[in-house]
Amino acid sequence: MSESSRRAEDVNISAQEAQARQQAGAIMLDVREPDEWQEGHIPGARHVPLGELEMRLAELDPTQEIVAVCHSGYRSGIAAQALRATGFARVWNLDGGMVAWERAHLPVTPG
Repeated sequence: MSESSRRAEDVNISAQEAQARQQAGAIMLDVREPDEWQEGHIPGARHVPLGELEMRLAELDPTQEIVAVCHSGYRSGIAAQALRATGFARVWNLDGGMVAWERAHLPVTPG
């Protein structure tokens, strides 16, 4: 297993763990595009599209726990790795993204 694969797996968490972390105070950071966000998102999530993440880092607290979310977990995995690379230590990726969240029958807020 390559080092990059190992790091990616280390940041992945299940939908149930993501919900538990949110309930404990973690920010759910949805990095999908605006049209995807409008289709429905996790209640209480913050929306920062992946393409805007770098220029909007100042909006995020590097000491806050963050769970990155996208449709399937790919873009949020990129976001989680990018945040960790810039000094955010408590960042996770929702493995399977909104697909996994909805399959777990967890709440979704309509756009």
